[in-house]
Amino acid sequence: MTQIINTDLGMVGLGLRREMLDELLVHVPKQVDFMEVAPENWLKLGGRFKKQFKALTSANSFACHGLSLSIGSTAPIDIEFVKSLKMFFDEHDIKIYSEHLSYCSGTGHMYDLMPIPFTLEAIAHVVPRIKQVQDILGRQIAIENVSYYAAPGQQMSELAFTNAILEQADCKLLLDVNNIYVNSVNHGYDAEAFLTGLPTQRIAYGHVAGHYNEADDLIVDTHGADVIDPVWQLLDKAYQTHGVFSTLLERDFNIPTVNVLTKELDIIHNLQAKYLDKSLIKQRA
Repeated sequence: MTQIINTDLGMVGLGLRREMLDELLVHVPKQVDFMEVAPENWLKLGGRFKKQFKALTSANSFACHGLSLSIGSTAPIDIEFVKSLKMFFDEHDIKIYSEHLSYCSGTGHMYDLMPIPFTLEAIAHVVPRIKQVQDILGRQIAIENVSYYAAPGQQMSELAFTNAILEQADCKLLLDVNNIYVNSVNHGYDAEAFLTGLPTQRIAYGHVAGHYNEADDLIVDTHGADVIDPVWQLLDKAYQTHGVFSTLLERDFNIPTVNVLTKELDIIHNLQAKYLDKSLIKQRA
């Protein structure tokens, strides 16, 4: 099986949304080393959008972050969908494919990311499903730690659950720093303890994003605002703990111009430089 090596990507990335196409087709700012898309949004597009997307993937490094694999569902893996992903990845030279450690389907599609119970039974269910997808794709995938708002049937910590799946499935981790912060507030745990407990050698790349404060003890993960200082501080801690890893900025709503978003990309670059200059990149097995 092909292993994903995060040095295949640049160090700082931006999530590509269709609203950004016109700008990026003219000029990709120097701060953008790679881009990321949800493959479901591009798989079946033809005509102008397909040509524009191919123009970008031909000239830039790309990752894919899936929305509908539903790795925790009780329904069988959609084999034909996974095969279509493989062809899409080959066509566009996709470097990394990641998905959410959640589910989004049952008897129908729920169009939301639902939490998988933190149980041994769930681990035993999810691990072979990840292996099945990796076998079809012929590559490791990265699984993202997700934000969640309830923990039904919880028998172990989120950290223990996540680490068990990463190890047993032999997959990579998409480390979402904002999700750690959001969950730490919503569920009252220590964000830095969770962060430092993750396996360095499994990290493929990372995400940062903004969110919405519904109440003092309830944050909604919207990707619709600027990244806040505590999340930047947690990203700094992530680099200090795990070494510098490729990191992507997500912005799904209230999207400003790309030139405005580059200000946040500059922050990522500066945080990485802080540790690159001190040669603190950790070697990953």
